[in-house]
Amino acid sequence: MTSEPSAFRYGIEHEAALLRSDGTFADFTNTTFAELAAIVDELPEDPADWQDLRIGDVGIKRKRWYIEGYERFDEHGRLLRCDPKGLEIRTRIHDDIDTAVAALRADQERLDEVAARHDLQVIAVGFNPVRSEYRVRPTFNSWERMHRLGSPEERTAHLHMTTYGPDLNLSWQGSTSPDLVEAACKLTHLSPYLVPLSFSSPFRDGAPWGGLSARTFVRTGPRPSVLAFLTEGEPQVPSDPSLTQPARLAAEVGRLEFKAFDACPDPQLYGELLALLTGLVRDATLRGRRATPDAALHRRAAQVGYADPALRVGAEAALDAAPAAVGDRPADAARLASLRARFDRRECPATAMLERYAAGHPVAGLHPRR
Repeated sequence: MTSEPSAFRYGIEHEAALLRSDGTFADFTNTTFAELAAIVDELPEDPADWQDLRIGDVGIKRKRWYIEGYERFDEHGRLLRCDPKGLEIRTRIHDDIDTAVAALRADQERLDEVAARHDLQVIAVGFNPVRSEYRVRPTFNSWERMHRLGSPEERTAHLHMTTYGPDLNLSWQGSTSPDLVEAACKLTHLSPYLVPLSFSSPFRDGAPWGGLSARTFVRTGPRPSVLAFLTEGEPQVPSDPSLTQPARLAAEVGRLEFKAFDACPDPQLYGELLALLTGLVRDATLRGRRATPDAALHRRAAQVGYADPALRVGAEAALDAAPAAVGDRPADAARLASLRARFDRRECPATAMLERYAAGHPVAGLHPRR
């Protein structure tokens, strides 16, 4: 599988968690949609974004920043409420990784400033550190049963209410549907070997849970690692969770969306991970393919990361193959060298969070017991 150097364009969608000024975690139990809407209202709307970014049916996603949550509807499909989990930042589609990362960083800084005026702090963490479950209450009405249970993603949508992560998007210009499906299967197979690079969820239910990614442990398997967006009307791959979806706007056609990484505190790491995904799509040596994520292997990765020798070997194979596939892209090669150094140091955000917590410092709204 190969591609020309200019064949990829990039976008980043980053889910941000929030802390209140008193240090408590802000989520669907103590935060209203109106509180977060007041933040979004202060941020600019640019209609030029709409060519690249989907607005959605209920209009919540009109800006690069929007409220991420779980929508409830009445018997006629009219929006009743949206239980908020946090805020999402998404970039337009950019011609290179540097520009996408810079756009995310600028919009993150703008969100930081506005949120602070509302006594909220934006943080990056992969899983709600104080509660592990969102319960759908009241139970679905007939309209919701029809629309919320009709696809693998809708049936498991409640799981995302306690998880935070990015969608790292590669728009593969000139690709065919078979190209996209093969690439999605390849990245799905590699997912458990890659995700420990991003782990940032070592807490759940108010304390360290003993692993590195509660998000991966709970989410990946029931929900996809990768989605490929095909032209509407093209045959979809039958799988549960989904591997493919019909593109909902022209800008989505040819997109590979990697969904399994944890939220990262530094956009630079997203840039390195995008370079890794680029190299792996261009690589022609790695052979494994899967239509659905290996849930058991992801749970193993979530618990021990690269302390598992098999996971480490799989990651090394990917980290060796990707640089060889981007030798004509010096910026990507430099990003992959930085990522390899993180791997060699056994470094990920979760280890830094645990070290800070062990030293007696508050982390993600948790205060260590003295």
